[in-house]
Amino acid sequence: MPRSSNKPLTFIDAFAGCGGLSLGLMQAGLIGCFAIERDAFAFDTLKTNLLAEGAPHRYRWPRWLPKKPIGIDELLSSYQEQLKKISGSVDLLVGGPPCQGFSAAGRRQHDDPRNQLFDSYLKMVDIIKPKAVLIENVRGFTIDFNAGDEIKNFSQLLKDRLSDGYMVYEQLLDLSIFGVPQARTRYFVIAFRCELNVPNPFLHLKNRLPTFLRSLRLTAPVSSATAISDLEVARNGKQPSLESKGFEEICYVSPLTHFQKLMNTKGQTPTDLRLARHREDIVSRFKQIIELSHAEGRLNKSVGAEIRERFGLKKMALRVLDPDSPSPTITSMPDDLLHYSEPRTLTVRENARLQSFPDWYSFQGKYTSGGHRRKQEVPRFTQVANAVPPLAARAIGETLADLFRSQSMKTNVRSDHKVGSSLHSVQQSAEVSA
Repeated sequence: MPRSSNKPLTFIDAFAGCGGLSLGLMQAGLIGCFAIERDAFAFDTLKTNLLAEGAPHRYRWPRWLPKKPIGIDELLSSYQEQLKKISGSVDLLVGGPPCQGFSAAGRRQHDDPRNQLFDSYLKMVDIIKPKAVLIENVRGFTIDFNAGDEIKNFSQLLKDRLSDGYMVYEQLLDLSIFGVPQARTRYFVIAFRCELNVPNPFLHLKNRLPTFLRSLRLTAPVSSATAISDLEVARNGKQPSLESKGFEEICYVSPLTHFQKLMNTKGQTPTDLRLARHREDIVSRFKQIIELSHAEGRLNKSVGAEIRERFGLKKMALRVLDPDSPSPTITSMPDDLLHYSEPRTLTVRENARLQSFPDWYSFQGKYTSGGHRRKQEVPRFTQVANAVPPLAARAIGETLADLFRSQSMKTNVRSDHKVGSSLHSVQQSAEVSA
């Protein structure tokens, strides 16, 4: 039976993180069935924003699945029968297996256990048999790994595995084209079951991009200052943090630009405005680095060798925001990026703005984790950095809805044509018999 063209698409989010992909798809009108996320901090963020009563967007969570952190391997082993019962009924399986082992921002390790989780994702594809699959990952996912005696390329392995039953499309996308105030290039795979005969979704995404931006009254690219200028301490002032003793936070006034109003549609005070505690000598150093980066034209770029030598810096990734351009890719290390005019690192909320999270979306858990805990915990800064920007997810969700709708209409037209032809044949037979 063809799906109704008016029926919303359903999806399951694997490796959901803090929910950026789910949120954007829900904003596009899709229905989230449930999400898989094993980290307690990230799941708490999901639960607070996408499971709470009265939330603007909510999952339609099944009764058989507890609302608690769970890994994909545990889901497959403990709930396989329940998953088999929904086989073929879910439109979309989405998710980005953890990307740290593939990322050029850190040490790329082919045998990082987190890399192996994409095998579990594909097992879930085999069980659920969704009509379409959406996968997001870092650019490094497409690069060959030197794995001892062999060369591995995870993107090629992924395409090979999906090609049995699915038509696979892939694309590297700079997400700033969707109005995300961040130059963030990510690798996307969209695969449709072969019998659906869906055309290249990335061509459709490109063609409808102007319509998407007009619908939100956005002009891309969106600059850093356009996204976060209303959060400057110089404008708002500071107050004692409402949740962290011994810290201060920005005392928020109001949005200034259209983008900021789009993120602050409810007119509420944003959460996650806690400021880092910098020593006086660090503040002085940051001030000089910001001034020199402006003077040398190195905004959004790693600070030069002269600056590193002058201040005895070993950190290679330190950059100063360019207020007139989208930010560089947000990372999980809060001290990688300095504000464009204030001698400080960014708040979680400022990073969230650069990722296009709305102000009502609050983050839970620790702010940061150190040492060995970085592989075991997903604190707020990491949650934001690892997320799919909701604006990009929304654009992709609207594109998928368009494609499914058009395919449904074609199917219905073909069905109507077949019915009409059959009736005509019956009528002719009746006339001959008479």
